[in-house]
Amino acid sequence: MAKKDAPSRWDRTMQQRLARGEAAALGELYDRFASLVHGLALRVLGDERAADRVTREVFAHIWETPESYDPAQGPLRSWVATLTHRLAVQRLRATETAALTRGGRGTREDLERKVRDASVAARADYIVTSMPVPLRAALERAYFQRRDYRQTAADLGITEDEARRRLRLGLQLVASAHESEPAGAPPGPEATW
Repeated sequence: MAKKDAPSRWDRTMQQRLARGEAAALGELYDRFASLVHGLALRVLGDERAADRVTREVFAHIWETPESYDPAQGPLRSWVATLTHRLAVQRLRATETAALTRGGRGTREDLERKVRDASVAARADYIVTSMPVPLRAALERAYFQRRDYRQTAADLGITEDEARRRLRLGLQLVASAHESEPAGAPPGPEATW
């Protein structure tokens, strides 16, 4: 098993290919992460067209500055998600600030609460989609299908103790989305997932 902090070979190779200007590498990266990027941007912005713009901005940024990703700092997927989050929050702030300036309803505190709520929701979505399949499967049965731990255990062919363990761990991971950001302090560019 590889060291926990060692970057994956694919991440290192992708960063090198992008740095060499390989258009095929950008296409491969887009194929792999476009749904993640668009989904996170949509979760933060709540607007399909704005999410499309952020998606284009994310991949343009990656293409123009591939050296801004350092494989030693963590997985490429997390870096792409963090970049997406940062750009989507910037767009949300700009849009909402413009609305406030034009005399729209709300206050600066409303804006920050909206940004914080969108950030937490996007982070929770990312955590759920990134968690191991066994945890995600247990959570999906419990949450979306309204199955209790006994039914979840039967559905998955595992013991009831294992079902409880998976549900507890999955919920703890989702709860970490709320704990990772101090109240009132939106994440900056260095925010981690």
